[in-house]
Amino acid sequence: MISVVLADDQALVRAGFRVLLETEEGFQVCGEAADGEQAVALARRHRPDIVVMDVRMPGTDGIEATRRITGDPELAEVKVLVLTTFDVDEYVYEALRAGASGFLLKDTDPVELLRALRVVAAGEALLAPTVTRRLIAEFVDRPENRRVHTGAVREVTEREREVLALVAGGLSNEEIAGQLVISTATARTHVSRIMTKVGARDRAQLVVLAYESGLVRPRDL
Repeated sequence: MISVVLADDQALVRAGFRVLLETEEGFQVCGEAADGEQAVALARRHRPDIVVMDVRMPGTDGIEATRRITGDPELAEVKVLVLTTFDVDEYVYEALRAGASGFLLKDTDPVELLRALRVVAAGEALLAPTVTRRLIAEFVDRPENRRVHTGAVREVTEREREVLALVAGGLSNEEIAGQLVISTATARTHVSRIMTKVGARDRAQLVVLAYESGLVRPRDL
């Protein structure tokens, strides 16, 4: 059973998501929040598998709420899936920097939303869509937004750098294995070790790190 907290300042949006999830086997809505402050409180109270987080909310917004949730050691197992729109690229990037495991557009097809929740609940990041990489690439490529942290990748081996670059390209463990001619288990081990070395919460943070360290640049995609 995948437990979910819905955070959106529009009651109608929350109601729509609740109906969708409660009519689908394997999901349980354990709370609704109208702002970021409530979202954090519900995450601490219920420890859900996922918080579906709107970015634009009154008071504490979705990015700050995401940062508080992912920064709380007691909520290490709670994933955040951010809802956004195409016209706010910087919010997408900042949400990923804050620790979100991915994002969806508000007009996402219901079937795609369910799939996304299952992907995130399984511990993967929602990074495969080309649009995700494009948004990150475009924003990071703006000089005023570059944050280069070369020290973060200093302990990463050459092979791990190859793997990290492929993760940044949105490849799954299976695709990385095929690209490097290694087993899927070995690819998974490499990804896990990289996350440990750089202190990343999940694959989404690895993507951000790859761009900010300069290991991957938009033109490389």
